Amino acid sequence: MTSLQRFTCSATLVGLCLATTSGAYAQVSSINSVIISHVFNDMPGATPSSFNSYPGSVTLNESGASRTASGGLNRDVWYFSNNGGTSAYQFQNNNYFNASFNITLAGNGNPSSVDLEAGWLFSNPSGNFGGDLQSIVTGAGVVFQGGGPSYYPFSPAAGGFPAAAGSSPPGGVPNYTEGQTYTMGLNYILDPNTGRNAFEYSVNGVFALSAPGDRYFDLGAGVGVGGTSSQPSTLGGYFQIGNDPSHPNNGGTATFSAITITPVPEPSSWVLLSAGVLPLLLRRRRI
Repeated sequence: MTSLQRFTCSATLVGLCLATTSGAYAQVSSINSVIISHVFNDMPGATPSSFNSYPGSVTLNESGASRTASGGLNRDVWYFSNNGGTSAYQFQNNNYFNASFNITLAGNGNPSSVDLEAGWLFSNPSGNFGGDLQSIVTGAGVVFQGGGPSYYPFSPAAGGFPAAAGSSPPGGVPNYTEGQTYTMGLNYILDPNTGRNAFEYSVNGVFALSAPGDRYFDLGAGVGVGGTSSQPSTLGGYFQIGNDPSHPNNGGTATFSAITITPVPEPSSWVLLSAGVLPLLLRRRRI
């Protein structure tokens, strides 16, 4: 066999391995749109509206969020989709990803805009990883991650700040003020220290640190983000507003911009590739 033939065979082998490695993550890379839903409707007289120019931006708005009875919430959610917005993408255990968006939250100018909040929502109705996971900002200045396997207070208004393990870089983030734009990151990866599925949370480039003092918030042994066929797991952004009986014009808007989600290969696959196939290729090229 000539050197050229050896190189060709090795390159073919690398290509096959790369195809096998990336195949498990093709589903996440197929995400191409979002679907928008009005999921809580405690104020049926309110008017929800939205604007969708994914991935550039998605805007969710509620006006007239008021009723005479006390209490109640309205919530609007956009979910990632891989079929042009026909249905929400259903995440599986091996769908590792890095995701982020910019969030801008604002009331409608009334001093009474009530219980405004917006951010990530990883909906997990099967409870496989502990129920719905949120990472949010609020009109009251609170910035935190809650639900799923963890709780982390990013801002002083979240209470218990700073978290015991701190943040990277140290100091957390300032309290949120309506109209500001914060960047919210959510990653689902393998913890290289334990081999378990884990989340990473970040706000404005500041990463939450877990109790071991690293960025990985592990799920239980053998636990992933996949749901069931009847209770699938979905990911997206949400906007929520509370009822204000005394102000019929109560309302607000959440704008999500620069939305990204990219697949992350399982590290062990790349270790196998680099330890086996690539050295083989390099050795054969030297023959």
